[in-house]
Parts: sequence; structure tokens; C-alpha cells
Amino acid sequence: MPRPARTRVLTVANQKGGVGKTTTTVNLGAALAEGGARVLVIDLDPQGNASTALGVDHHADVAGIYDVLLDDVALADVAHACRDVAGLDCVPATIDLAGAELELVPLVDRESRLRRAISAYLGQVPADQRPDYVLIDCPPSLGLLTVNAFVGADEVLIPIQCEYYALEGLTQLLRNVELIRSHLNPGLRVSTILLTMVDARTRLSAQVADEVRSHFPDETLRATIPRSVRISEAPSHGQTVMTYDPSSTGALSYLEAAHEIAARGAAFPSDPTDGDPQ
Repeated sequence: MPRPARTRVLTVANQKGGVGKTTTTVNLGAALAEGGARVLVIDLDPQGNASTALGVDHHADVAGIYDVLLDDVALADVAHACRDVAGLDCVPATIDLAGAELELVPLVDRESRLRRAISAYLGQVPADQRPDYVLIDCPPSLGLLTVNAFVGADEVLIPIQCEYYALEGLTQLLRNVELIRSHLNPGLRVSTILLTMVDARTRLSAQVADEVRSHFPDETLRATIPRSVRISEAPSHGQTVMTYDPSSTGALSYLEAAHEIAARGAAFPSDPTDGDPQ
């Protein structure tokens, strides 16, 4: 896959639960890494499901993203290599993160703590070891953790489940992205929309897909992710579907989506402020 001229920081977000945010984050991360890219996944969801899928410990004694946000620990000190995929690292989420929303409230610059951590990390890592992609997995809410993810990124990737309420949730999410753009991160943009849990046998999936593509023709990927038992099974084995069953339709679909995302990124210009995610 072509590699971007600079690090792309993408927040995978949708305040609606069960749309495939974590599944998309870990499988796209694995697919991009298998394609030769260096990828850092930041698990910002207190449930820690992305950490589980990547086989990274996230029990209470493990330092993770909580320590980065609350105690200014460096990202490099809490990033762990994924054992199954070379070039893929993960910053885990521990149970402590569940209380971080409240603990962040009194802190100075509370909305930008993740952005500062990512900027420092990209500035410290040697150029030949710097990640090509930073993927941030968000919780299904619009609290301070998700705000930090939006402020810390330059792109938003939205997984949309092909179900009836999909567009309703998307409208609210886009409104919140616009608020972040106006007040905290003017460079933020929705760059990618990925249709997930597509059931080709139903008319509803086709209708939702057509409606999303008509409203967002440039952002919506051609690749779609089907409903797949293999995708659902993989996390229980501490793996992504890319390593659990590489020849399955789910793995091949995420690989196709990763190729599209990489191709778009190859057209990005070099960033003169190399080392800053913005």
C-alpha cells in the first residue's frame, strides 16, 4: 500500500453504540500494518475492547491511555507491540479510564491533553520509526474522552451500520464535529465514511447505503463491511479477523477498505510542521 507523506491521525467515532467502531479500528489498523505501514492504535474506550482484540494486556496494573491523559505519561512509554501483526502498536485502555471523564473536568487544557501527547510523541520518535497512521478508538458517547479524540485528530472516520437509525445518529455526530471545528480544532474534517454490517440480502441495507452515498459521495468508501461470523469470533481469540481468518470475506473487505484509505492518503501533501498531528 502507498504510505502517506506525513502521519495521519484518524478518530474512529460514532456516538451510536454497536456500529463497529472498535472492530473497524483494529481491523483497519491490522490491514494497514500488513500492507507495510506503521500503525499506532489508541484505545480510548474504557471497555478496552480494542486492547483485547490486539492481544494487549489492559488490567488495572497496566499503564495506559489513562496515565497519558491524567499524569502526563509519554505515549511511547505505554505503547505495546501487537504480537500477531508487525508494525502495529496499541496504547491500552484500563478500567481507570471509566472515571477519567470526571477527573479531566478540573484540569487545565482538558480538551487538548491527547493532542499534546500525540504531538510530543510524533516529535520524539525518529522519522524512520514514526507511525504512518494513528487510529483512535472512541467510546460510544460525546463526553470529554471523545472531545479529546476530536481535538487530537485531523480526520474523522465514521463507521455507519446499515440500519434504520444510522442517518439520524450521523446528523448529530456531524453537528458535534462542526462545533469542535469552530471552537477547538479548525483543521478537523470528516474524511471517511465506512458502511458496516451490510446484509446484501435485505433491501434496507441497500437503501441506507444509497442514501449515505448520495449525501456523502466523496467521503463514503466503495468498500463495505458485511455481517460476518468470523469478524465477531476473532476478538474472543485475542486477534483481529486479519490474522484469525485472512481469507474470510470480512478480512478481505477490511483489506479493501484499507487500500482505499491508503490511496487517498498518498495524495496528501507533506506537512511543513512534521511532528504535529495538525
